[in-house]
Amino acid sequence: MPGPILPISMPPALDPMAAAGSPAAGGAFQAAFSAAIQSVEGSAQDASASVGRFLSGEGEEVHTMVLAAQRAELSFDLFLQARNKVVSAYQEIMRMQM
Repeated sequence: MPGPILPISMPPALDPMAAAGSPAAGGAFQAAFSAAIQSVEGSAQDASASVGRFLSGEGEEVHTMVLAAQRAELSFDLFLQARNKVVSAYQEIMRMQM
């Protein structure tokens, strides 16, 4: 006869009840948010450098400059939409009755 059925437990990193009490609960979100900000900032700096090289005549091609600018714009737009969703979710949670 098979043994008793044991409950499945979530890993602590995925368990919202365990993570809520830990001091590092917001650490993963903060790290991901910081990485996203740094990525957007890096794209903007790359685009600015590309425009600078083009305007100074250092051999930067027009299409490379335009692609860098578009990449920076899309990166910023994506980050802005993700931020809007996070703020919206936070506001929705705050409106919930306990």
